[in-house]
Amino acid sequence: MTTQRTRGPLSDAVARLCAELRGRVGADTANGLHEVLLRLGEPLQLAVVGRIKSGKSTLVNALIGRNVAPTDVGECTRVVTRFRYGTVDRVEVILHDGGKRSLPFNPDGAIPADLGVERERVSHLEAYLTNEVLRDLTVIDTPGLGSTDDSSVARTEAVLGKEAVPGESGTAGGGAAEPDERAESLDPVSRSAVAGAEAVLYVVTQSVRADDQRALSSFGAATGNRPAGPANALAVLNKADTVEPESVRDSDGSVWHAASLLAERQARQLGPRVTDVLPVVGLLAETAETGMFTASDAEALHRLAGLDEATRETLLISADLFTGWECDVPTGTRARLLELLDLYGIGCALEAIAADPDITAGGLRRVLHESSGLSEVSRGLNTVFRARADGIKAAAGLSSMTAVAQRSDDPAERGRIQDGIEALLARPDAHQLRLLEVLTLVSSGEVTLPSDLLDEVLRLGASNNPSERLGMLGGNPDRMIEYAMERANWWRSFASLGSTPAQSRVAHVVHRAYFLLWQQLRSGTRG
Repeated sequence: MTTQRTRGPLSDAVARLCAELRGRVGADTANGLHEVLLRLGEPLQLAVVGRIKSGKSTLVNALIGRNVAPTDVGECTRVVTRFRYGTVDRVEVILHDGGKRSLPFNPDGAIPADLGVERERVSHLEAYLTNEVLRDLTVIDTPGLGSTDDSSVARTEAVLGKEAVPGESGTAGGGAAEPDERAESLDPVSRSAVAGAEAVLYVVTQSVRADDQRALSSFGAATGNRPAGPANALAVLNKADTVEPESVRDSDGSVWHAASLLAERQARQLGPRVTDVLPVVGLLAETAETGMFTASDAEALHRLAGLDEATRETLLISADLFTGWECDVPTGTRARLLELLDLYGIGCALEAIAADPDITAGGLRRVLHESSGLSEVSRGLNTVFRARADGIKAAAGLSSMTAVAQRSDDPAERGRIQDGIEALLARPDAHQLRLLEVLTLVSSGEVTLPSDLLDEVLRLGASNNPSERLGMLGGNPDRMIEYAMERANWWRSFASLGSTPAQSRVAHVVHRAYFLLWQQLRSGTRG
């Protein structure tokens, strides 16, 4: 018997409930609960989604630290690929009929461009890697929204949970459906591969579009009908180096500052669907993290740095001038640097060499890493996802259990599962799940709150750090204890006076969260 690896005490509690209920329900419902158990034992499932050509696969490579996800347009970029930890590197092509075939990675370590089977027969790819990053995080790379390839659009929308209504293949008038109306039901094999996504990393570029909002809204169907929100969604502004400083007010001529300001604006647009939007240069991150940057590349940059200032400035005006202008560095060498770093990365490297003429290839790689913004994205993944993986997985597990119950034709079975869930949620140690439920309600707009109260609820549920949850980072411990009780009392009053029934339910949960936080702080002070 294989022991399942659950994520922590909350996931363990949900797993025990599933195991207990399996013996008290029919075969079909028991099988559904078994699937929930299996998912609870797997690493956190992170779907990387966004529009076509937003640089999703480049970012996936950077996060994994290996150049494995194909970034050029080809048949393997049009299917869902799930990157998982394995003891042997291999690719499995999963077919719609349930069959599978194994492929080796290319000699350069990437997924092969030719899958050896017609793409129409392919459900998705499973890529197994001996990679430590994937021990606690399975990364799902998806085709892009907005693709001109209908089947790629459908696969991506299926990953996000968007399903067609049976029999609806077009508009009411019989014409072709608009792009945002196209979708297809997810086949059972694909559902097994991707419906377990519990978190989303959403990749945007300079403009947030209507279908970005729709994608985040529809993500919930892939996670047991839990919408994307501050508890399980983070966004990145990719290709930050392409932001024109002149297009962003108060940027002071700085590309990175302009990108940061734009990311803040996008966070307000997408909020509270996402906890934050972080700027990143995916190309630089991929180059720095996957071993693509070599000692020869560092030497070429040093040669560029040795050119006279006028020539360097001319080269950095445009990509055409960088490769076409006459200078002592061969055109082919410059073309490779442009492919690896683009002009922004080359400029960052030349600045580093000017500050330290003896900087090594390793030192330049570190400069490129920091210039890419990947460090902040990694910190975001750790604080938003990894640190709260137990709660995220447990909440998704409970939602999936509810979905299993709703599919049952037996009212007694449905009641048995719901009673078990309610009993679990009533426990003080499981109140975090109630709070995650509240975050989902307010971030999806199902329950509306005044903006100041909405911000407070989002802050309370967005961290495990008591001072951050109270908005008192580095605050006095005694004052934090007082404030936690003050807010607990305020929300209890709000639940009884001046709130709608829906707001009252939220207020009771928030009151309880503050009260438990007060107890935690008092216990810590006494200890």
